Amino acid sequence: MLKRIAPDEVRLGHFIHAIDGSWLSHPFWKTKFVLADPADLAALRASGVEAVLIDEARSVVETEMRPAATSASQDASRVPKQAPASSGDGLRAPSVAPAPLPQSCSVAEEVARAAQIVNRSKRVVMQMFSQARLGKVVETARVLSVVDEISSSVARNSSALVTLARLKTADDYTYLHSVAVCALMVNLARQLRVGDESLVRELGVAGLLHDIGKVGIPRQVLNKTGRLSDEEFALMREHPGHGHRLLREAGTESEVVLDVCLHHHERIDGRGYPDRLSGDAIGLFARMGAICDVYDAVTSERAYKTAWDAGDSLARMLKWEGHFDPTILHAFIRSIGVYPVGTLVRLRSDRLALVLELNPDDLTRPVVRVFHSAAGAGRIPVQDVDLASSSVDDSIVSRERPRDWKLVPWKARWSALMGLDPDLVDGAA
Repeated sequence: MLKRIAPDEVRLGHFIHAIDGSWLSHPFWKTKFVLADPADLAALRASGVEAVLIDEARSVVETEMRPAATSASQDASRVPKQAPASSGDGLRAPSVAPAPLPQSCSVAEEVARAAQIVNRSKRVVMQMFSQARLGKVVETARVLSVVDEISSSVARNSSALVTLARLKTADDYTYLHSVAVCALMVNLARQLRVGDESLVRELGVAGLLHDIGKVGIPRQVLNKTGRLSDEEFALMREHPGHGHRLLREAGTESEVVLDVCLHHHERIDGRGYPDRLSGDAIGLFARMGAICDVYDAVTSERAYKTAWDAGDSLARMLKWEGHFDPTILHAFIRSIGVYPVGTLVRLRSDRLALVLELNPDDLTRPVVRVFHSAAGAGRIPVQDVDLASSSVDDSIVSRERPRDWKLVPWKARWSALMGLDPDLVDGAA
């Protein structure tokens, strides 16, 4: 029997069936769970929600229970020893609203923090995937904390974390892909000004969880180095639906998160999957997810392909007619730059350089780090050049591929030129 009660009437052992208000207005990711943690009870009462719907038939509340005491140990002593099975544990978010945005900084200033965030985020995603793979309900208690960290890093510098995540190995792809798509979604959401920071955070969550359905795909298919057979590709196409079901079972209420998970492989021309939606039938957030997902996929090292250059990837994506929403794709390019950080470029002065910092006022004139003569002289003294400066008479004439210039081993050299600590790079990757 369902009963609506005030938050201060809720007791340990109550089975929470629903909580009034938006999923972002209360401190839980799920609304169907047994309340067994005193800290969860305190968080619920402090959240400001108006009412809670409990299922009395599934609750185990001792008659002598009284309102929560100030001592956590006193509350813990009254937790029922045997609670009924539920659809999942209560998951407490670290905060109800996102923290204020931090001040911006350079890539060099942010990269150490970003590396630590990438490592922590990777571990959380790995744990979630492991739980889901074992058939357990996906626990997302730490998801909001991870998204907030990623969001703050992107606010300080939009390129540092994404640049580090691009260093992922084929073995780490599944987990760090989720981290990178989260960061790209947050950055794109701010570029498009889709809403307040609560919605930006929600889109970050969508990015982090968009591929959770891949836990249902056999590993030999996910990690196959050759071309997928028709049967294997059919299996792969099932992951959006599987992820959608997992999130539903976990009690996820956000339609934004659910829609991005289910429809991030739809195409504007209707040739995507799973529902072959087209045009405006695909929601704005799923269209955003499609672009962020593909961009990180093609710029990453995979079991069956080498990574594409970031700038070259954008040029190719612009040519794929019918695949993406062109307005959102152009906004995405503005959000990461015509020449994303880390791109190898050739200057009019016949020198090679790496893009170091974006210039928001002119995306074609970033700060670059010159290091190689394209005229045959080879290595030259490293020099940082702001192409937007009035005192600089130089410009980018083309994107270049490292292998065409025999710049190998490229990853190690690229990392050194970007000023990345090798230990940080290895940890992030």
